[in-house]
Amino acid sequence: MQRFNPETDQVLFDHVDGVVTLTLNRPDARNALSDELTGALRRGIAFASTAPEVAVLVISGSGKAFCAGGDVKAMGQRSDSVPSHEIQFKTMVQRHREIAGALQAMRKPTIASLPGAAAGAGMAIALACDMRVAADDAFLTTGYGRIGLPGDYGIAWLLTRVVGPARARELMLTCDRVNAARALELGLVNRIASPDSLQEATMQLARQLTSGSPTAIAYMKDNLDEALLISHDAAIEREADRLLKARSTNDHKEAVKAFAEKREPKFTGS
Repeated sequence: MQRFNPETDQVLFDHVDGVVTLTLNRPDARNALSDELTGALRRGIAFASTAPEVAVLVISGSGKAFCAGGDVKAMGQRSDSVPSHEIQFKTMVQRHREIAGALQAMRKPTIASLPGAAAGAGMAIALACDMRVAADDAFLTTGYGRIGLPGDYGIAWLLTRVVGPARARELMLTCDRVNAARALELGLVNRIASPDSLQEATMQLARQLTSGSPTAIAYMKDNLDEALLISHDAAIEREADRLLKARSTNDHKEAVKAFAEKREPKFTGS
């Protein structure tokens, strides 16, 4: 089994039964995004995306927060000597693509586990995951307006697709704090649990997702990603194409055999 080395204590790595957990680990800073943390997170996401023994990726935060977004204190300490706008732009786009973009593009299920606040870029990273499980005392906020910034990590795109245009505009423009119960109503989170049972609730969902066919799940995510972009007629054609491809796989044959034998299938992703 491959292992991933974060090369820093700002991201913790765990791998159990096909589930990789990357834990943001700057609790004193509410897991705000430092260069060191984002570098390790980018590498961890890339590892989970490509390692064949990884079925599900979970991203969580240590302490009482998921991620407070950008490190505002560090923003105030920036040197007057900065790279050109072009260099900053290229660096920023690459970082955002290799975190939120890579999560969105991953063909394996991803879960954000929120022990507390998910703010700004932290909220964007959570939204880039397929599902979110939150402690019942957690909250989410876009927060950008409070620090004079318009947003990053593709949050407007992500938020619009999760809660719809009207709610996305409201949450972006007001910077309201959305508690866990309200977040569940809006669809910002999928499940809530007590702080003491959050980890178990997250792992229960992750274990459920590991039982699926990797090939079928990848095709499902393709179908879901296209749902808001193409016509129904085009969706029918593309789903039919992927269904026929999946029907020829060993996973499908194993599922049919397991159904007849009244047992759980053992998928291999082939």
